[in-house]
Amino acid sequence: MIELRTPAEIEAMKPAGRFVAETLATLRDETKVGTNLLAIDRRAHDLIRRAGAESCYIDYHPSFGASPFGKVICTSVNDAVLHGLPFDYSLRDGDLVSLDFAVSVNGWVADSAVSFVVGTPRDEDLQIIDTTERALDAAIQAAIVGNRIGDISAAIAAVAHGDGYSINTDFGGHGVGRIMHGDPHVPNDGKAGRGYPLRDGLVMALEPWFLQTTDELITDPDGWTLRSVDGSRGAHSEHTVAITADGPIVLTDRSWLGVD
Repeated sequence: MIELRTPAEIEAMKPAGRFVAETLATLRDETKVGTNLLAIDRRAHDLIRRAGAESCYIDYHPSFGASPFGKVICTSVNDAVLHGLPFDYSLRDGDLVSLDFAVSVNGWVADSAVSFVVGTPRDEDLQIIDTTERALDAAIQAAIVGNRIGDISAAIAAVAHGDGYSINTDFGGHGVGRIMHGDPHVPNDGKAGRGYPLRDGLVMALEPWFLQTTDELITDPDGWTLRSVDGSRGAHSEHTVAITADGPIVLTDRSWLGVD
């Protein structure tokens, strides 16, 4: 069921958005060559505890997950692009890292993701990260009253295809509110003018993600981590966005923190 939020409810969602933004900014700043993925999860867990927030991941067990996730953040590295289950791995020079984080604050959820390189970057990694970020910007610009879901999907796809990437539509954006994953589904490819009409009060997590040379995924033995079928690297950018009559509000915006 698609739910629309009142202005007061959108205002009530802002603390969750701010906390997610602040946490991702902190974790990105602290994640270096040599940082262990389990240490990232422990740090995120500590920040959640201090804020009195609730993790959306630790007990999460959807149909596509082999078991409850058991951690509080997704850490996807290199050819892993989504749902990366933290494990005992210390980051190496040049690793491409995607952090995906969602929490509930006072009963309201926010969800966001960021990709970056630790140490010395490869040009092709910086390029795909840039593509996801520009695709996310295009998606946000299309998230206006009077447009449709297809307009957001088409805006994402135009950026990706323009940069030479193919698109997987199995996983994409989604509604956000009292729960992390709700309706509507927002695929990263689609036709403008099609789909559910965008209305004042609709809140969604928009999340372009792409792989360098494929659009096919395989699941790790851990039952969660999704990797490219050919070993090519991926990147993922995501924001929680509220559609209002005055334009989109990015609830997980990090720019006010001095980061992108």
